[in-house]
Amino acid sequence: MLQRRFVLEPDADYPLYTTAKQLWCEELEANWHDPDAFTLILLHSTSFHKETWEPTLRHLFDGVLTRRCRTAAPKIKCAWVIECPNHGESATLNERALQRPPFYRTFGCEKYAEAAHRFMLRGPTFPTPVDFRREKLVGIGHSLGGVGISILPMLAPTIPFCALILIEPLLSPEGIDKLADLKANLIHGAYERRDVWPSRQSASMYFRERTHWDPSVLDNYVKHGLRRCKQVGHEPENHAVTLACSREEELTMYRDVTGPQRGIESLNKLSATIPVGVIFGGKNDYM
Repeated sequence: MLQRRFVLEPDADYPLYTTAKQLWCEELEANWHDPDAFTLILLHSTSFHKETWEPTLRHLFDGVLTRRCRTAAPKIKCAWVIECPNHGESATLNERALQRPPFYRTFGCEKYAEAAHRFMLRGPTFPTPVDFRREKLVGIGHSLGGVGISILPMLAPTIPFCALILIEPLLSPEGIDKLADLKANLIHGAYERRDVWPSRQSASMYFRERTHWDPSVLDNYVKHGLRRCKQVGHEPENHAVTLACSREEELTMYRDVTGPQRGIESLNKLSATIPVGVIFGGKNDYM
């Protein structure tokens, strides 16, 4: 799988960096000038990072290409994964700005959608300009990203989406109160979460013993979901690492009350005009 990394720098109107990756494979390049081929826009979940999607996209691309001979196989150009500015490598780039107004302890689902909207409006210009208004867009979001991708099309009516796929979005048509118990459990988990390890190797062992993640997702998390620790007592030569999305930023996301409501309001309008698919896990442990 091929990829390019992009960084949209702050400006006078927006003080945060927004990072993204374009992912594709060589066989998909034949679709780049096909107006009927899809461009995927993906947003990730709370406490993760843009690279989380890479194993999923690898499986998706493989599946599409092996079904190429079938008329029902969708044509895909590429995927764009946009990172939430207080997660992954973006959190390090934005560390100082996130500690000041208007973002200090306020960065919720809507702000993720706004960052993605700004990235898509400005558009990458290298190696060639990208105009998302001319693409056939499918939005895909997981959890937090499911809320963000629900809001995004309403922020960008000039950038039309032809379909949305929401994976366990933190949304309820019965209102935010219906999610109260889930939010309480997520907040408790974030408070209790371990956030410092003496090395990436020890962090990898820790997660392997406690999660059931796909190995490639786990490896990506250890590489991109952790950063060098700057806490007192953890000198650089000790190679200590901590969470890229801090516990405080994770808690802020879970406490967001406006994002889920805005997501439902958006879906009330969007679902009358474009297909919206919703995917839940087979195990009823969250949604």
